[in-house]
Parts: sequence; structure tokens; C-alpha cells
Amino acid sequence: MATELNKPSQIRYFLRCLKTHLPTAYTSNDSLRMTLAFFTLCALDLLGALHTNITESEKAAYVDWVYRCQHPDGGFRGFTGADLGAAGNAENRHWDPANIAATYFALATLSILDDDMGKVNRRGCLNWLKRLQKSDGTFGEALGLHGKVQGERDMRFCYCAAAIRWILGGDREEEQDIDVDGLLRFFEASQTYEGGFANGPFHEANGAMSLLGKLSTSMTTDRPLNVWPSLESEQRLVGWLVGLQTSTLQEEDISAPDVLESSVHADAGEEIINPTVEAAQVVLPENVRPVAEMIKPFKEDLVWAGMTGRCNKVADTCYAFWTGGSLQILNSLHLLDQDALARYLIEKTQHRIGGFGKLPGDVPGMSIVPDPPPAQIHVAFGSEAAD
Repeated sequence: MATELNKPSQIRYFLRCLKTHLPTAYTSNDSLRMTLAFFTLCALDLLGALHTNITESEKAAYVDWVYRCQHPDGGFRGFTGADLGAAGNAENRHWDPANIAATYFALATLSILDDDMGKVNRRGCLNWLKRLQKSDGTFGEALGLHGKVQGERDMRFCYCAAAIRWILGGDREEEQDIDVDGLLRFFEASQTYEGGFANGPFHEANGAMSLLGKLSTSMTTDRPLNVWPSLESEQRLVGWLVGLQTSTLQEEDISAPDVLESSVHADAGEEIINPTVEAAQVVLPENVRPVAEMIKPFKEDLVWAGMTGRCNKVADTCYAFWTGGSLQILNSLHLLDQDALARYLIEKTQHRIGGFGKLPGDVPGMSIVPDPPPAQIHVAFGSEAAD
């Protein structure tokens, strides 16, 4: 069993993703090529293997491809296949929209490739970004028919908007700047009673949204990353994030013991046993153990401990990045069992051919997960968290 990051295999895996055809399972993700490109290049860059494994002509070709995805009205497409070219007109242009996530990934990819972004239509992109903002301060995904903002209210779109504005040097004094105050109100309203951040007000807290909310707030204000609006809200967030570390690694690990069965239904003809409350204490039948004893972990259960994104879920590779990143920003990473987390990533989800799976036993790059689609995202995040 591996005890350290298999860096050579990781590098080979991502170079295959970069320079050869992706597996068949990625066919349906053709429109997400910009996303796939970003995570592939990002992983190689994190592994210190990007610029030593691509030639200058290859780098120039990658940069040129990104610019080919730039939309004339501002922003970037997810792939060149949506470009209608000379066939485009006022009636069909809504079939060829720029996408907020693709725009963020495009700009980040250009940065990774050391491009000076001199060919980016900065003013057009910022104007387009402003049109994507809704009245509640959030952002849509794209502009549809008649310029209507498409896409649900989503913290991820808001993060992309904040990052795009930051990369392009957006400023409150500029006419095309977004409504920063409205965006900040949305972030603040998305912190739940638990302390974590949700996809929006009154939703369930999620480890990824907590990092996105924190990064977005910092990029749109002068507030340093490690400074929180109030000590109380910071402490609630830290406590909630630390509680997301779990030794539950597979769905089958979640099984309720049947110890209560005999206390619920007595044998035929016998009186049903019911707990009674005396002096605010529950008196349990002799055949029922206290909950504290039922869930007491075994020492071997704590050898591997991953991170989950929400309460009562199994560990998931990518949340080592999301949750760990939040705690690192908050100077609280030491509160996690980092050894158990590293063992989970390296011994449970790192694959022998390179890459990481979403869950133990998953094949990297083949399991297409709902959101975001490619399992490559889990690989990239796993590489960063384990390195």
C-alpha cells in the first residue's frame, strides 16, 4: 500500500490527459473542454511538471486555443465548437454564449501558461460580467435569448464573477463595475447557523461554498483572507469545518445497529418496554446500550479520515481541498488530523496508474460526477491536498 504521493504516476496521468485523447466517458463533456484544460494544466503546474514537459510551441498553441474561445461580446466560451462563425446572426447568437465558469477557467489557464493577457477584451468582458448580475447581487451563468440572464442562483457563479473581476482589475470607480455591495450581502446572508456557507440563504452549508465565499469576499474587498467580519462567525465556521473530518469512507459504512429492535417490539404476549423519563434522565432497557458506547470509534477506524462536504456524508477526495483550504486561510489547519487525511488520500483514493478517485476504488478520469462533471476535478484537488 502506498505511503506517499506517487508523483511520477501523477505526472504521467496528467500528461496523458493533456497530450492524448481522453477516455470515452468524457465524450459528453465536449462543451467543457475549457474546464478540463484548466484542471489538467493546474495539476501539472502544482506538481512542478508543466513547463518542463511542454515545449514553447505547445504552450503557444494552448494559449492560442484559449483565445479562440473568446467571445466577441465579452467573456469566453467553453469550447470552440459553439462558435457559429460567419453563420452567426442576431437570431441565433443565443446559441453561442460566453459562459461565466469558462471565462474564469480561461483567464486562470492563461495565467498558468504565463500569458500577459494582452489579447483579452478586458472592457468587453467586464461589461458582459455586469450584465450577468441579478438584482439580488448574484450572477447567472450566461446570457440567453434577448439578453436574459440564464442560470440559477449559485455561489460558484458568484465566485467566478469575483475572480474574473479581480484578475481583470475591476474597480468600483469604473462605469462597468459590478454591484460589489450586493454581492457581499449575498455572501453574508449565505452563512448558516452552523457556521458554514451554503449555496445561498436558507440552504444547507457545504464545505466548497465556505471556501468560495471566503475567497470571493477577500477578492471584492480590501479585507485580508485571514480576517473575518466577527470573531463569533469565524469560530462557528472553524468548528463546523473541523467537524467535517470523518472516518466514514464508503456508503456501506453508514449502517444503523439493530440494538433498538428488541426494545421497540416485544415478543408476542409480552408488555412493550418503553423508556421512562425521571428527573430529566432517560432510563434505557438493560438490552440497549447508551449512544455514546454505540458510536465509540475503534482505533483502526481513525487510521484513515477524509473530509466530507456536508454533515452525515461519506468522505470525498475533493473536499480535502475545499475544507482544508478554508482552514488554511483561517490559520486553523492544525485542528485537523492531517496524518489521517494524508493517509486517506494516498492509500485509499490515489490510483496506481496516477490520479485520484472520488471515493476509494474509483477509477480516475472515468467516473463522471454530477457537479462539476469530470472526475479530473477530484484528481486535481486530490493532488494539491496530498502534495
